[in-house]
Amino acid sequence: MARSPNESDRARARLHLLDWLACVAGARQAPVAAVARMAEPDMLTRAALLGNVLEMDDVHRAALLHPGPVIWPAALSAARQEKCGMDALLDGAVRGYEAMIAVGATFDAYHYAHFHPTSTAGGFGGAAAAASIFALDEAATGWALGNAASVTGGLWRMRHEDVMTKAMHAARAALEGLWLSRLARQGFTGPVAALEGEQGLYAAMVREPRPMVLDEAWLIHAVSFKPWAACRHAHPAIDGAIELRAAGKLNLPVTVETYADALKFCDRPHPVTELDAKFSIQHAIAVIADGRNATPEDFTPEAITTLAEKRAQVSVREAAEFTSAYPQHFGARVIATPLPGQGGEQVVLTDARGDPERPAGPDMLGAKLDSLVRWGGLKPVEADRAAEIALNGTSVGALLALIEDWLA
Repeated sequence: MARSPNESDRARARLHLLDWLACVAGARQAPVAAVARMAEPDMLTRAALLGNVLEMDDVHRAALLHPGPVIWPAALSAARQEKCGMDALLDGAVRGYEAMIAVGATFDAYHYAHFHPTSTAGGFGGAAAAASIFALDEAATGWALGNAASVTGGLWRMRHEDVMTKAMHAARAALEGLWLSRLARQGFTGPVAALEGEQGLYAAMVREPRPMVLDEAWLIHAVSFKPWAACRHAHPAIDGAIELRAAGKLNLPVTVETYADALKFCDRPHPVTELDAKFSIQHAIAVIADGRNATPEDFTPEAITTLAEKRAQVSVREAAEFTSAYPQHFGARVIATPLPGQGGEQVVLTDARGDPERPAGPDMLGAKLDSLVRWGGLKPVEADRAAEIALNGTSVGALLALIEDWLA
């Protein structure tokens, strides 16, 4: 954490900043945004509640968490307080991604079955990002991280009810990490063995913690971008369906074979709410079979009703080859019904679009930004404004002004 990011690392952070802005823009008209406007006077707190709403935020596969909606509100809040420049903001973000992912990747299957890692590991990322921008020394940074461990939490129970809790999980982690670093800056101490120590986080929430891996390359480079407005576990199936559709072979009924966790989270043949639909492989395949492109409008209650017949023709099952490769790889096989004279009606994907193995280019991220700016009710020119500030800007003030305009 003490080493300095280079220009390549900062350039990568800019892409993630742009992606987070797209997610915030697209969520402007969601019910969570309406509540945030009434409840929260601070625009960065409002932004913190929006980054995860569309299920399009960036994701780290091995850690099974979404860093962007946690790191950027924490880093921007600290940068606003410090009145720092863009490089300091980007360096703080790189360090925040590092801490959040490094800790989250040590959690095991038991943890993931009960706890939301974006929430449980998020406080570490928010604290590390703010600590970097506040220029805390090693001791104070350790206190902030230790206190993040001390208060971490976030249960998956919210997935079983039509509630807004998931958005709050990311915001809480961001704001809590910021607060703990602010306290540490003034000498507020914390337990440095809070992960592995007696009665620490591992003892309470993890059965078989994995070794923490810190390499020369910053972990932000291993984070995936999400092109589709659905849970990441549904993305390999969406990608496969798109390839079959492009070849004229996406014929219903369709069977999807994938890894066990994808079924645990996204085997939902009868979604009722928008969140249900985003966590439904069956609905995602129906979306693509209907000629749509898995944008936010394809997961609304109206879309759920319209696509019921197609959704009923999609079945899912586990395939051991994908489960054994997970979570390093999110894979799926999409098998369509062959028509007379056709062959090769299946696609097998080891990784999803936007993963480091299938990287997101400027075109994909630009298209996502354009789409979400429109979905959020902003003028198309706001996409150009956001891209210029995120990719080329030197002023944090301009970035804060952009968010203020969007969320006023």
